[in-house]
Amino acid sequence: MENIVQQLKKLGFNEYEAKSYVSLVKQGTVTAYQVSKDSGIPRARVYDVLGNLVEKGIVLKEEINNNTQYSPLPVEIFLKKAQSDWQSNYEIVSDSLKQLELTDKKPDNRVMTLKDRETIISYCQVLLKKAEKRVVISMWDDIYDVLKEDLKEAASRVTVQGITLHVENPIEHVDAHRITPFTEAASSEHWFILSIDAKEMIYGPSFKERSMAFYTDDPIHIYLLEDYVWHDVLVNRLVQRSQDDLQQWITAERKAFFMEN
Repeated sequence: MENIVQQLKKLGFNEYEAKSYVSLVKQGTVTAYQVSKDSGIPRARVYDVLGNLVEKGIVLKEEINNNTQYSPLPVEIFLKKAQSDWQSNYEIVSDSLKQLELTDKKPDNRVMTLKDRETIISYCQVLLKKAEKRVVISMWDDIYDVLKEDLKEAASRVTVQGITLHVENPIEHVDAHRITPFTEAASSEHWFILSIDAKEMIYGPSFKERSMAFYTDDPIHIYLLEDYVWHDVLVNRLVQRSQDDLQQWITAERKAFFMEN
């Protein structure tokens, strides 16, 4: 019963309202006293609680043999009503918030920290849907697999470019990164970059490392990270086209630059 009460509270009922409705569903048509006794709601409060539910159309009140009795709205009808009310509220809140988002002045050059895996994925999915011209990505297989269908949908509307690591057969126009000592090293962090129309970007480490990412609409951040992706794509293509053993030379130069032993 407690679990059902907690779920009803998420639909907007307070604890006493939720307990009253659950009690009525269990008992059927009963008096306020019987609801109080079954649910544990104080008798001094139960009449007001039931009255509120009657006003909301969740409980039916009737006089039977000079006795006031209460009946629950049938569960199937209650659920449809709750769904309808939720959908209506969702649409009102959605429209209001979106309008506020459009009219409210936003700070320039933001960099925001995003936490929680589902929040980060949702942000990425929303950005991909917003893309109007171009998407640039740099992704390892873990996040690419999560966003694969969203990337395919975006690629059907706009140009998707960039590079992937450990991804077999990435979508068209996206390069597959060559295997290198760096990509195979256990210490290599699996960062991702997702840039939309050079206007908005999300970047961060693998979810296996930390459930954290960064959102920015700062043009300098976006330019530098898109340029990073382009250089990665360019070097990858040059190595694949070259007759020389460029990979060995690149590995040595990288170690020297980053002062790695």
